[in-house]
Amino acid sequence: MNRFDSIIIGAGQAGPSLAGKLTGAGQAVAYIQRKLFGGTCVNTGCMPTKTLVASAYAAHLVRRAADYGVAIEGAVKIDMRKVKARADMVASNARTGVEKYLREMKGCTVFLGHARFEGPNTVSVGAERLTARRIFIDVGGRAIVPDLPGIRDVPYLTNSSILALHQVPDHLIVVGGGYVGLEFAQMFRRFGAKVTIVEKGPRLTGKEDEDVSDAIREIFLREGIVVRTGAECISLAPHHEGVSVGVNCTEGERASVGSHVLLAVGRRPNTDDLGLEKAGVATDTHGFITVDDSLATNVPGVWALGECNGHGIFTHTAYNDFEIVAANLLAGEHRRLSDRIPAHAVYIDPPLGRVGMTEREAHASGRPLLIGQRPMSRVNRAVEKDETQGFMKVVVDAETRKILGAAILGTGGDEAIHCILDIMNARVPFEVLQHAMHIHPTVSELIPTVLGELRPIDS
Repeated sequence: MNRFDSIIIGAGQAGPSLAGKLTGAGQAVAYIQRKLFGGTCVNTGCMPTKTLVASAYAAHLVRRAADYGVAIEGAVKIDMRKVKARADMVASNARTGVEKYLREMKGCTVFLGHARFEGPNTVSVGAERLTARRIFIDVGGRAIVPDLPGIRDVPYLTNSSILALHQVPDHLIVVGGGYVGLEFAQMFRRFGAKVTIVEKGPRLTGKEDEDVSDAIREIFLREGIVVRTGAECISLAPHHEGVSVGVNCTEGERASVGSHVLLAVGRRPNTDDLGLEKAGVATDTHGFITVDDSLATNVPGVWALGECNGHGIFTHTAYNDFEIVAANLLAGEHRRLSDRIPAHAVYIDPPLGRVGMTEREAHASGRPLLIGQRPMSRVNRAVEKDETQGFMKVVVDAETRKILGAAILGTGGDEAIHCILDIMNARVPFEVLQHAMHIHPTVSELIPTVLGELRPIDS
């Protein structure tokens, strides 16, 4: 039996930083990683996909060169092998860095293999048995493969396997109109593929407000992406050209034939083969580990961080989980998960930055509301870049004067949204941001203007 102060399972975004804090406090840490260091973000998420998004944006901008008075002879050509090699390099460098960081960390012992609980404070890795008074689970998640009719009869891609493509698909059909599906859809359209999105719900990005969803749909239609919403019944079947995707929509053809199909309908946690039942660790009906406000599980001495706890599928939420746990255990603080203000970005072009409540959620809360909105066509920075699609919107509680939420769909929206996120975290009235002097010309400088034009709306 190998005894440690702490065991960390999974090298995603929360675990390595937590190991640094724990070993820095003098603890002996066992780190267990099954395969690739760095988790989803490094290997199949943010880093490779946003690298691909950057390549796709470059292709898009070249095609628009004439709009800026720049003459380019000939058609835009995509070398998908070079595009992929660049994304692979970015991911590989980050993965290597994480592994090197852990292996060289004083007080940290790395174990390669599959971790399984043998009890509430004991974990096995192959022939090794490790015990510790504290165990932290950071195992992430993976793509859901839905049980669609015909799913076992056709080849399909997920967000992981699509990264292995060396060629641009002739026609990519994306099943799912959420964030992952949208990013890959626009990316491959800009690489030159025909793209069709099939979404079961009535609109894209169903968790966003309708005006945001409608604007994204219009952006995609302008780029030649076919959008099929209201696809209540989706089925797959082999076809001599690839895969036939049958849909039961209120309009349009009953089937679309594509060379490739990407499944992007959600995520599931990597918790089904950890032996959690032997430790008595509770999970919900979807397999996410149940945690309290401090990210502790129902078993004393066991915590769950990152995507596997169901409180965020993002790198930044996982890292914030680490910050909460480290502050509470090592610094005597009392940070709470419930104090976190939700925020995310969707890396289509233009990007969407979102924080706090949607307008729909704010209405449902029954509060008296103020709302401010401005199209990006009235933002000088966007006009100068000739990237004027989208809008910004802010929702405020009329009584407390505090911002409840905001969306910026537009150039720089993923960065500008942090002005609002920071003022919300400060828990101060919106006037603090309204009276700030921002730099011109930026997207952020229009946020105080929007706040100065707030109007009441019925809740």
